[in-house]
Amino acid sequence: MADRDPVGDRGAVTDDIAAGSPASDIPLPSDGYVGDPAVRAEWDNRYADRHQLWSGRPNGALVAEVAGLTPGRVLDVGCGEGADAVWLARAGWDVTALEVSGVALERAAGHARDAGVAVHWVHAALTEAALPPASFDLVSAQYPALLRTPDAAAERALLAAVAPGGVLLLVHHAGMDTRDAHDSGFDPADYVWPSMVAALLDDDWEVQVDEQRPRVAPDGGAGAHHTDDVVLRVRRLR
Repeated sequence: MADRDPVGDRGAVTDDIAAGSPASDIPLPSDGYVGDPAVRAEWDNRYADRHQLWSGRPNGALVAEVAGLTPGRVLDVGCGEGADAVWLARAGWDVTALEVSGVALERAAGHARDAGVAVHWVHAALTEAALPPASFDLVSAQYPALLRTPDAAAERALLAAVAPGGVLLLVHHAGMDTRDAHDSGFDPADYVWPSMVAALLDDDWEVQVDEQRPRVAPDGGAGAHHTDDVVLRVRRLR
């Protein structure tokens, strides 16, 4: 996705293996989803409400933080309509893109086809996906909507996917984690924020960036009203 907004245009959040098929293999299978059907339905409905939900351009923090990295294998968590995945593939990355919405994945696959790039599509929730452990040189999670669980399953899944020497880049809207519960049902306490991932780091990890900064926001698309990002970039040492 080019940005995912946990509050979104509709107010409520249910933010957050079709398998590695090339971008030309569309439409995607409709029966391969792995995860909570209610979450898939919510996001399918949200995407179906608009012809295009996001801006169609890659996230600014991703572009800035990936600039100095050597392309390798990347996992795009919550790829949405595929702007980040397509941008990464064009830059030479071997992209695996994961998303709960089949509607979004079909759009993303179409954009990849139009761009002439191949992407491995995974139709699953992060915690349910059969991802190879410790195998991605970059794990990118841009404004993800990951539900918290007592065992920190989503946080641990992000970290577990990173290969030794690889990088986890987690970006979120600043201040979202301190908001009060919303009448629509959005409660920040239900979701994973960068500080929760940072709290799990041990001596196997090096914190390279952990800061709040002005957001480089693409014009248009849901979430464009947010002005600042929290950026967490960590490298797995071993």
